[in-house]
Amino acid sequence: MQFRKLGRTDIDVSLICLGTMTWGSQNTEAEGHAQIDYALDQGVNFLDTAEGYPVTPVSVETQGRTEEIIGSWIAKGKRRSDIILATKVAGPGRPNDVRKFRGGGNRLDRRNIEQAIDTSLKRLQTDYVDLYQLHWPDRTVASFGGRGIGKLDDHPDTVSIEETLSALDDLIKAGKVRHVGVSNETPWGVSEFLRLSRDAGLPRIASIQNAYNLLNRVFEIGLSEFALREKVGLLAYSPLAAGNLSGKYLGGTVPPGSRRSVAQQFTRYDTPGQLPASARYVALAHAHGIDPSQLALAYVNSRPFVTSTIIGATSLDQLRTDIGSVDVTLSPEVLAEIEAIQRAIPDPCP
Repeated sequence: MQFRKLGRTDIDVSLICLGTMTWGSQNTEAEGHAQIDYALDQGVNFLDTAEGYPVTPVSVETQGRTEEIIGSWIAKGKRRSDIILATKVAGPGRPNDVRKFRGGGNRLDRRNIEQAIDTSLKRLQTDYVDLYQLHWPDRTVASFGGRGIGKLDDHPDTVSIEETLSALDDLIKAGKVRHVGVSNETPWGVSEFLRLSRDAGLPRIASIQNAYNLLNRVFEIGLSEFALREKVGLLAYSPLAAGNLSGKYLGGTVPPGSRRSVAQQFTRYDTPGQLPASARYVALAHAHGIDPSQLALAYVNSRPFVTSTIIGATSLDQLRTDIGSVDVTLSPEVLAEIEAIQRAIPDPCP
């Protein structure tokens, strides 16, 4: 396993991060525990979750169950010190989201953040988390597949970044959180978080958790420079583009139990360019004798602005393949062919 620094902190995290958003829906508690055990045996030390998980599918009945599964693993094995644990606080309610955090109407204000961390720590059966992330911004931004904003349309109750960061500062001082990060964030947002850290003496964000994969490389346009110059590295989620880059959905196939068969809200990759681009990347992998999933993951792993690649698996076989991507080095020829596909079908699923 390879390790990289988490931002400017003293924490070394594995290049592969174990994502958990299927635990409690597609995966049982026992399967979640088995995934943690296997990942740790392979050198993975980084786990990522959220108060809103699982999301395959989103459900009021299962919300929070993923953290509970991690918590029961911690309580059973007493191995809290073996893992770097990250979780997230949900931003304001989103259209068509049936979950109601803290009764609904939640914002990223002090009251909600304090209640959220206390509830997460209880479910996780730990006194602290190593990285506490804002799952999405409080202000109105285009995210989860949006292309940007044409006008400012913030809610009247939008919480300022300074207030949010001040609340997070108090969590650090209380020992409940070691470091903080953002997710689904924009270049302006990252810039503002960094400015407030400098000007107001507030905590410095250590990471940016955004989508990044062969079908969506928009992180490179505005955020990669922040990641490199400011050492606020990318925690890349959806590196297989919701499974599309594995090739399992080519030809209209929807395997039983797959994410596409159980979670209808993931429409981000339902674009005209997705199928032809995925087919070309899968064909490229086969032409060079590489597993398609490992080709896609190896590309993300190789980017210098990536701190860790967040994988998610519903079976140990998938987990073995995904973690094995750290041993795959893409040749200059393969990298050149990847760039040729990107030029022909640029970012079909932003």
